[in-house]
Amino acid sequence: MEIKTPLYDCHVRAEGKIVPFAGYLLPVQYKTGVIAEHMAVRKAAGLFDVSHMGEVILEGNDALGNVKKLVTNDCANMADGQVRYSPMCNEEGGVVDDLLVYRINQNKFMLVINAANRHKDIIWINKHLFGNVKLTDISDETAMIALQGPLSKAILTKLVNEENLPSKYYTFRENVNIAGINCLVSKTGYTGEEGYELCLKNEDAPKLWNLLLEAGSKDGLIPCGLGARDTLRLEAAMPLYGHEMDDSISPLEAGLGFAVKMNKGDFIGKRGIIDRGEPKITRVGLKITGRGIARENCPVFYEDSLIGRTTSGTHSPYLGYPIAMALIDKDYAENGTELFVEVRGKKISAQIVPLPFYKR
Repeated sequence: MEIKTPLYDCHVRAEGKIVPFAGYLLPVQYKTGVIAEHMAVRKAAGLFDVSHMGEVILEGNDALGNVKKLVTNDCANMADGQVRYSPMCNEEGGVVDDLLVYRINQNKFMLVINAANRHKDIIWINKHLFGNVKLTDISDETAMIALQGPLSKAILTKLVNEENLPSKYYTFRENVNIAGINCLVSKTGYTGEEGYELCLKNEDAPKLWNLLLEAGSKDGLIPCGLGARDTLRLEAAMPLYGHEMDDSISPLEAGLGFAVKMNKGDFIGKRGIIDRGEPKITRVGLKITGRGIARENCPVFYEDSLIGRTTSGTHSPYLGYPIAMALIDKDYAENGTELFVEVRGKKISAQIVPLPFYKR
């Protein structure tokens, strides 16, 4: 049975189209529609309920040591108040999940994990903990709201002084008072735009949601659903677990080498990544030049040779043409290469283009 987020009633009142997603009931879109919601984020601002994301606290004298062992990125040099993206691998070098590491202090970290992987991740992390560290799953008591778009700062500073907000990308501030509501505010997001993600107690979420919508009403702020969240992240070439990566795909194959530090100390999956050798496949961006829209899991061909499959695809609202990401044979991955994607039994033309498709 799916769980209602603390903002469920807000979505129903706003006539959101509710669908089951990763064990939760969430709006896929509102009556405005996916394209309008997408463009609001690109040109003004959008508000997302991301309370389905998981939050885990690792606390104790060995918290940092455990984080270093669990993730592929180097978290040793993180400062308090910093956020870092990282895959978390299994022993074979496949991806268990991709997550955000929040350093509260040397002995306390918060991991933000994907909703669909929450229980799997917690079992995995618990299995590999060592020393003086305690894991606390705070997901069920924590709401998260994402305010995204070029006007997000102007809207948020109507409710809180700018000096109380994080100023740099991938940093956060704890105990930010927004109209009497205590929030952790991070300058992060999944849209490719300027924006913030706000963690707070469940019971405060509806009040903050409504305050933000009211503050941004004259700036074009609208509530946005899962549909726009997916098209936005795809334009920004942000990977999604279960699409661009999974337990069998290494972060190097998924194009996440920037978040894999092989020269740091040992971590789970390091040996597996080494044993795999040089990646034979890689993630690429495709501009669909033929007629049709490629979705996930469409075969990709170079002439008559099958060289891979699409992982995500959509019609790009901002760019005005269909795009897709694919995992393909590295030998054919040069930008400008002409390929074919099979959509419903018909091959349509495509061209490899640089990622991301869209950059602010």
